[in-house]
Amino acid sequence: MAYTPNGERYGTMKYNTCGRSGLKLPAVSLGLWHNFGGRDVYENGRTLVRHAFDLGITHFDLANNYGPPPGSAEESFGRMLRDDFSAYRDEMVISTKAGYYMWPGPYGDRGSKKYLVSSLDQSLKRMGLDYVDIFYHHRPDADTPLEETMGALDLIVRQGKALYVGLSNYNAEQARAASAILKSLGTPCLIHQPRYSMFARQPEERLLGVLEEEGIGSIAYSPLAKGMLTDRYLHGIPADSRAAGQSVFLKPEELTDEVMGKVRKLNEIALQRGQKLSQMAVAWVLRGGRVTSALIGASKTSQIDDAVQALAQSDFSREELGRIDAILQS
Repeated sequence: MAYTPNGERYGTMKYNTCGRSGLKLPAVSLGLWHNFGGRDVYENGRTLVRHAFDLGITHFDLANNYGPPPGSAEESFGRMLRDDFSAYRDEMVISTKAGYYMWPGPYGDRGSKKYLVSSLDQSLKRMGLDYVDIFYHHRPDADTPLEETMGALDLIVRQGKALYVGLSNYNAEQARAASAILKSLGTPCLIHQPRYSMFARQPEERLLGVLEEEGIGSIAYSPLAKGMLTDRYLHGIPADSRAAGQSVFLKPEELTDEVMGKVRKLNEIALQRGQKLSQMAVAWVLRGGRVTSALIGASKTSQIDDAVQALAQSDFSREELGRIDAILQS
């Protein structure tokens, strides 16, 4: 049956202006890092993307190496675009990245112009697109001059292969330097993608301030701290959970008594707010308007529902924030 999107989808989502630009991003974006690769069930991923779009999530985040195997998430998403979204491309913000290992030899990794341009060409082919909306350098590369990497991003925009460019995993000093180069070239940095959650607060130290000064938006990945900031592990490790499986991203030894003690206390605050812990974690990342969008992953439509429903109660009292800080700092 042909897919027809929910006609009320734009009434359910909040859209935030991204930095000093005219682009608005949904407060919740969907990442295709997990559960969309060639070893996953295509129809499940297709259901997730459809469900997200029906809720007003217009931004879909990929990278060249997402899978597994690497590249297969882009291939799957390209198939979804052909199957369901060809008529809705102009309603979607599609992003991809390059910066990690992708193919053998000296040209398949890091930050050279050779790698970045070649990688995006491959990504566009896998997705069947003429351009992406946002292209990121996925991580800083000390072996390549920053001027070369930023020059490659500028070139890609001038070639019409991306509308905007962004950075991911750059620290505050690196982001400021990269931003200055991009501004001088006439292709300002749109967005930065850091890891940020209640359990990973390093961006607060300097990065978020630099992004505000530079007029750069931000999208926080792993806002649920790899799933720890949910009620999933409150009573042990479920057999079907990420920590119980072969995932390299969350190991059982990370769920220490100290961590779980904090999770239980945070869960109590969430329940008092009338939310799930996962919803409070998403709302917390977005608090105060410093973060443009929270980038979630999902294996079930209910997880997308939870994240979107977090927007209905996104304000925190000073007392709630104080209690949360006390737990996190204990």
